Amino acid sequence: MTRLGMQHAGAIVVSAAAWVSTAAYAVNDLPGGPAVNQLNLHPAVTKVADEQIWLHWFVMAICLVIFLVVFGIMFYSILKHRKSVGHKAANFHESTAVEIAWTIVPFLIVIGMALPATKLVIAMKDTTSSDLTIKVTGIQWKWGYDYLKGEGEGIGFVSTLDSSHRALSDAGGPKAGAPIDDYLLKVDNPLVVPVNKKIRIITTANDVIHSFAVPAFGIHQDAIPGFVRDTWFRAEQVGDFYGQCAKICGKEHSYMPIHVKVLSAEDYTAWVAAKNKEAAAKADDPAKVWTLVDLKARGEKVYAANCVACHQATGKGAGPIKPLDGSAIVLNADHSVETLVLLNGAAAGAMPSWKALSDTDIAAVITYSKNNWSNQTGQIVQPAQVLAARK
Repeated sequence: MTRLGMQHAGAIVVSAAAWVSTAAYAVNDLPGGPAVNQLNLHPAVTKVADEQIWLHWFVMAICLVIFLVVFGIMFYSILKHRKSVGHKAANFHESTAVEIAWTIVPFLIVIGMALPATKLVIAMKDTTSSDLTIKVTGIQWKWGYDYLKGEGEGIGFVSTLDSSHRALSDAGGPKAGAPIDDYLLKVDNPLVVPVNKKIRIITTANDVIHSFAVPAFGIHQDAIPGFVRDTWFRAEQVGDFYGQCAKICGKEHSYMPIHVKVLSAEDYTAWVAAKNKEAAAKADDPAKVWTLVDLKARGEKVYAANCVACHQATGKGAGPIKPLDGSAIVLNADHSVETLVLLNGAAAGAMPSWKALSDTDIAAVITYSKNNWSNQTGQIVQPAQVLAARK
């Protein structure tokens, strides 16, 4: 073995030993999420998901029977009619009966599989008579949720990977002996829905193709920029259920989890009331004039919640993400330049639109960027200026 080969072999052994010793083997099954060494489909909590599992095993059983019959006959014929025991090859022409049989039998098998599959697909696409309609927007790399119809109408927020999990990932993952069952699945704002209600999900995206998938619900719908597509589910039990973006949507695809919290009708009503109260408390007067200190303090929180994943805490950006520290756009005395970038996005969607943020939050984060790191401009952007730029 060459020296290079020995080095590669040694690296593989070390990597394997490290992998075996990681905390991955210490984690527990995550209710509503993945299980340790999971081989089967995820336990269903909707009728559609239950039907998908049944259809999966039904088709698998048919395939198994076909496999056993075909290969059984083939191996029996090879063994029973082999040349070594005196058999000679037969010489015969086509058989009409056999040809009819091998045409009709596969046709009946395909029809037998197609009928339940078609019935299920039609049920999966029937989004009529929904109790609640939620628009789900894929954003690199987070999800935006807007409640469009039903109880909670008007509520909207962005769901991002929990910052503590992101920090753990940047540090190499959880330490051995300190397992985290929901590692890289915990978010700051889960999607909340009521139990036993038909939830219509409308998907779209700001930048690239994403995919909204929650295995326990049996839903997997692409979110495509410029298009609106929909799916639905009706969760039959309360709890926390997890999924992830199912499209490779960029370098942080693995940091785009989905957390759906299913509540009882009473708890959901209480959650809606709390969110509405929270929104009312955040509804700042856009005419209010803020000080630089107050805007920076608020902007720091907005930046940490929405911007730090791409632009980094240092403001230096990473890879194709442009830095904010020293940026000509940020330093520009014409505040409308940066304001319009936040409102409309830029770089063909690489920088998403942040219109969902309040005027005060946008003014605060712009002021923060203009007065942080080396950008000590002393410039202030007031909410009224952002409100004017929206028009």
